[in-house]
Parts: sequence; structure tokens; C-alpha cells
Amino acid sequence: MEKWIVTAKRADFKGIGEKFSIDPVIARIIRNRDVVGEEAIAEYLYGDTSNLFPPRSMKDIETAVKIIKEKIAQGKKIRVIGDYDIDGIQSSYLLSEALEKSGAKVDIAIPDRISDGYGLNERLVLEACAAGIDTIITCDNGIAAGDVIAKAKELGMTVIVTDHHEVPYEVDEEGKRTELPPDADAVVNPRQQDCAYPFQGLCGAGVAFKLVQVLYEETGRTLEELYEFLPNVAFATIGDVMELTGENRILVKEGLKRLRERPSLGIHTLMMQNKLNPREIKSYHIGFILGPCLNASGRLDTAIRALRLLQAKDEKTAAELAKDLTDLNESRKKMTKEGVQKADMMAWQAIQEGDKVLVLFLPDCHESLAGIIAGRIREKYHRPVFLLTRSEEGVKGSGRSIEGYSMFEELCKIKELFTKFGGHPMAAGLSLPKENVSLMHRRLNSLTTLQEEDFIPKIKIDVPMPIDYITPGLVEGLSILEPFGKGNEKPVFADKHLKVLSIRILGKNKNVCRMRIRSTLGREMEAMYFGDVEALTSYIAKTFGE
Repeated sequence: MEKWIVTAKRADFKGIGEKFSIDPVIARIIRNRDVVGEEAIAEYLYGDTSNLFPPRSMKDIETAVKIIKEKIAQGKKIRVIGDYDIDGIQSSYLLSEALEKSGAKVDIAIPDRISDGYGLNERLVLEACAAGIDTIITCDNGIAAGDVIAKAKELGMTVIVTDHHEVPYEVDEEGKRTELPPDADAVVNPRQQDCAYPFQGLCGAGVAFKLVQVLYEETGRTLEELYEFLPNVAFATIGDVMELTGENRILVKEGLKRLRERPSLGIHTLMMQNKLNPREIKSYHIGFILGPCLNASGRLDTAIRALRLLQAKDEKTAAELAKDLTDLNESRKKMTKEGVQKADMMAWQAIQEGDKVLVLFLPDCHESLAGIIAGRIREKYHRPVFLLTRSEEGVKGSGRSIEGYSMFEELCKIKELFTKFGGHPMAAGLSLPKENVSLMHRRLNSLTTLQEEDFIPKIKIDVPMPIDYITPGLVEGLSILEPFGKGNEKPVFADKHLKVLSIRILGKNKNVCRMRIRSTLGREMEAMYFGDVEALTSYIAKTFGE
């Protein structure tokens, strides 16, 4: 059972509506997103690239650009090393393209999910050294690769880290927290405690974008040339499920605008392959249709294929790659469905046995699907979930969390069990020996402070509003709140005591209900429901009669 919570934040909604020419209902939704004050409201509604923060306050960013300029002038070989997800692919493409346009000798390496695992590793460093690479620049990784970076330095290479993940740390006996960043030549990551940059929520591509901005300023390139990369930042921000607040909201809004107007050849072809109209692209299409196609390459094959799509210069190549990625995503969907069914049975049993943190071991599951399956189980049971699979070097896994349970901090408490781990409060990745799986399960459950009330999903209602109030004007006005996503969710309205006049079950999979409903004031309206149709019809029959 879900708990409904009405968000009751106060403000002069009528006055805000008049000031900004918006419906008071929309003013209330904006207040519910913690946007307070006329300046903040104006930026939320109308913010553009002029509201982006100057990048030079980011720690080490000027040092990194100085090094890059010197390497370009000296003709040194630079290798960008990214990651195999949307953010890693987009940030690697963005940075390498900008470097090439600035005259650099640059190439890209993306780790293989199965043989390499996440981020920078010794094999990639040794390969770079053998290829005569002078400088490694990481994208969307590197902050937790201290030992590997030390190896690269030992081999005589220059290393620049650009990342957005949590900085590793240790806590002493007095509870003092000390960050442990890698000893690279420059570390550009706004999450560092001593970084003065005012916004910590950038994705990896966002950090790379800021680095390129300083590079372009130093080399006399225009802002318009810089803004060509905004669609890549928007793609990565949405795909990496970053909060669409503050600077991220502007980056995504501006990126989507450019994506609609002039998408790159590769992305335009992917849109066509998925029967999408470029003029109508929204954050939903990136998060649930286009983004998963890019991710599928890194999950089931190699992320290089997605990178090649972004780099495509002719229609034939783009079409072939777009079809391959779409087909891969269809295979991924089928495999995911099978994995979710197996994990669901294990999760139900674990909950019956009293587990608060679910640690599920599916040895034969494709390790690239662990995060997706963990997310689906988390959604169903509203508990932190770690989905573990067999790997070449033991066990790998991904975790998805709930509010109030920081996965990264909880893993830090038992870090001695892992050969590798990292992530955010809401998600994590890890590797460990098989013999430590049961110990991980016991330790996480014994250490957790989660209570039963934490497992009740909370539905936040923006406005309890009779359906009689709904007008085409209000519906159209809601578009000013876009882009929607984490941190700026679609608004939720609620009405009670509606009478169901008729109901029909639709859809190939019988997963859609169309209803005719009537309010207490007598207004009738069509209503659609997408989800567990059996549960809904059972509830309606119980409440209103067969």
C-alpha cells in the first residue's frame, strides 16, 4: 500500500501567477520543487545559457587546460578514456571532438564491461603506454582509480581526471572524514570538498563540457561552437539520471532545444529507426527509448558501437549502426524480463526471512543487466537492492537504492569485502570474491538502520484538485515545467470519490484500462490507466461492485 502525502508548501500562488502570467496551480507546483524567490522562479521558467555558471571556479580546471594546451603545442598523443554507459560515451565523444578541433592528436578508449569492468584499469594504462600515449584524460571515471593512476605516472604518463562520482574517503576514530582523491596531474570534479564550483550535480559530460569551455576560451573558439555539445550533455544528464535542477535544468533544456532543431547525423538516424519525430523529442524519449539503445551496446557488446554512431559522417554507416543498436536493445529487453522474474522470486523469499537490504545472487544473469534488474526489484518492493552475478574474476554487482539509504556510504562501512566499488547515494557498482557474498548480505542487513516505514512508497501529491478544474489551457501550460526527470518530476494531481461509469481493458498485453469517470460535481471525463490492470480491476470490483 502506498502512502499519499500532499505537498503543502506555502507561497502567494495567485501573486506568483499574476507576476509570471502562469496558472496559480503551476505556481504551486514550482514552489513544491523548492524554487523560491522571483529570481529563482524566473530562472526556472526562462533560464538559458546566460545563467550557466562560469567554469573557472572548478578546482584544477585551469591547470588541466594549461596541460592540454602544452600537449597540443608539443604534438603529444592524448587518449580519452571513458566508460561504457550513456554518460561515459557522450562525455568521451564530446571531449575528443573538442580536442581534435583544437588541434590535438587524440583517440578514445572505452573499457569492456565484461573483461575490464568499470573505469580506468591497468590493462588500459599498459595499452596506452605501448601505443606511445603521453597523456590520459578520463571521462566519467578515474576519481576512485588511485592505484591505476599511480601506475600510469610511474610509466611516465600525464593523467588528467574529469569525473563527477563521489570522492573516496576514510573516516578516523574521531569520525573525521578525509577525502582520498587520486594523485593525478589535475583532478576536475565538482564533488571535491575544496572545489569552489557552486553546483555539484553535473554528470560526467557536464564536467567535460566545462573543461572544453575553458579550453575554447583560451584558444579563441566561439560560444556557439561550444554549444554544439549541449545535446550531448543533455543526453548524458538524462541518461545518468542526474537531478534536473539548477544548472542541469538549463543544460538539458538548451540541449533538447538544439537536439530538436539540428540533431547530429547519428542521433537523427537513431530517432528515425525508433520512429520518433525529432521536433517532438523530450527527456522521456532519451531516458526510455534512445538512451537505452546507446546503453545496449555497452551492455551486450561493446560501447564502441555507440561511439561510432555519434562519430558517423555518412548516412549508410549511421543507418547500419542505428539498426544494430536498436536490435541489441530489443534483445536486452527480453533478457531483462527473464532476469526480473527470477530475481522477483528471490526477493519475495528474502523479505519473508526478514531482509531489509536485498542482496540477490543470480550467477547466470548477464552482468550488464544487473543494474536494470535491481532497479525493477527496488521499484516493486521499495527496498535497497544489490543484484550480483558471476564474473570472470569472482562476482560483480549493481545496486539501486531508496531515499534514506546511501549505498555508497553503506558500502564504505564494509569496504574490506570488495575488490572494487563506487557510486552515488542512490546507485552503486561493486566487485568481490564469491566467498564474500554471504558476508556482504549479513553485514549490510546487520548495519542498516532502516525501519518498516521506510519501505512504504510515498506518493507526493502536488495538488489535490477536482477533475472539474482541468482545462486544455492548464494542460498546455504544464509544458513550461519541462524538462521532467529526477528532481523535477512530472506533477501529480489527485481527486477522490470519483465514480467509475465504465471500464475497458485494452492493449496487446492487456495492460491498459480506459475508464469513464464522474466527479462529485457531475463532470464526466475519460481516464487511462497503465500498469497492473488485474490489481486495478480487482480493487474497482471490490470497491464499487462487480
